[in-house]
Amino acid sequence: MNVIKVEQLYKQYQLGQVSTGTLSHDLNRWIHRLFGKEDPYEKVTIENAREKSEDSQYVWALQDINFEVKKGEVLGIIGKNGAGKSTLLKILSKVTSPSKGCIKINGRVASLLEVGTGFHPELTGRENIFLNGAILGMTKSEIESKFDEIVSFSGVEKYIDTPVKRYSSGMYVRLAFAVAAHLEPEILIVDEVLAVGDAEFQKKCLGKMKDVAGQGRTVIFVSHNLVAVKSLCTAGILMHRGKVAFSGSADETVEYYLKSNASELKPSVTFQDPLLAPGNEHVRIQSVGINPELPSITDEIEINFSFWNLTEFSSLNLAFDIIDMNEEIVFGAGNTLESANGICAGRCIIPADLMNDGTYTLTLYLQTPDLRPLYSINEIVHFEIIDRQRNYAYFGKVNGAVRPKLKWILS
Repeated sequence: MNVIKVEQLYKQYQLGQVSTGTLSHDLNRWIHRLFGKEDPYEKVTIENAREKSEDSQYVWALQDINFEVKKGEVLGIIGKNGAGKSTLLKILSKVTSPSKGCIKINGRVASLLEVGTGFHPELTGRENIFLNGAILGMTKSEIESKFDEIVSFSGVEKYIDTPVKRYSSGMYVRLAFAVAAHLEPEILIVDEVLAVGDAEFQKKCLGKMKDVAGQGRTVIFVSHNLVAVKSLCTAGILMHRGKVAFSGSADETVEYYLKSNASELKPSVTFQDPLLAPGNEHVRIQSVGINPELPSITDEIEINFSFWNLTEFSSLNLAFDIIDMNEEIVFGAGNTLESANGICAGRCIIPADLMNDGTYTLTLYLQTPDLRPLYSINEIVHFEIIDRQRNYAYFGKVNGAVRPKLKWILS
């Protein structure tokens, strides 16, 4: 039984200035405002455009989206930033309306989108719990039966009678998730907003979503955490530039995403002009590179760094994380680089026979000598390590992100 069916869904925004410039558009806007609906010509900056075209005044945030979600299914939606994931969830949650298309939803929907959605800031945590329950069609007694469980899960007992506008973002998300998950909706929609919480609370939320799905209810989950998607979800959708690029099982969708990312490898970057290079008023990246560009597991890997030092310090600290395609940190390292003629440069050697074959990214951190942060950049380079001498006796990839050459003593 399908609880959600989406057919030929489109969402269009207008680029640049909000004013429409035409009488028909102004009239259409006035009608939407009269009925309390979203402005159909809402402002969108040029960075959101799916296709760069100076002639077009509009951008399709979503184009021809079609999918079905069965009762009890856990659907993971993945994709790069700007792919249209959050826009899709807003439409499913009825926060915004589609430009055209058909959506059929059978059941009560509870949503946890960006921080601030769904709660009234002037009301207390207690009042917002009852408000959200009433919106879901629950009676006062039904909400009261869940109240203690919600407050206990959220961990904000001390502040439950404080207006939520005074909550930190972490407290807000804790209570919002607890409300969404415990008021027994048939469909639970959760965006990447869980990243605001700490690691322990994220784990707690994932466990609760598994419980919700185990009770036969439906969950739609957007996340960049591919490990969480694979462990929690039964089905997956990959979005790219406002369209569905792939759909299948969660494992198949993640695998397709990883392979598509691997085709865009960039093992080195160089910037000639410091004014155009990544950075800020303190530092600017000059170059980061992997040598060799396509190393084998048996190769020593050299990582080269250089950056413009715009501070008064004679040396700066550089640190980096190597991250695998499941977005897990393999290891991190760092050292102090001396500045010569305003440029800090250095090399780091990863020993041979350490890392497993696979695709990796490098996240870079630049800090003062006393480790105060100056600048960081994610995924500045992508590189792949291959196995040119795969053991013929072993069929398949060796597990893990590291694959050290170990000494064996056989008796």
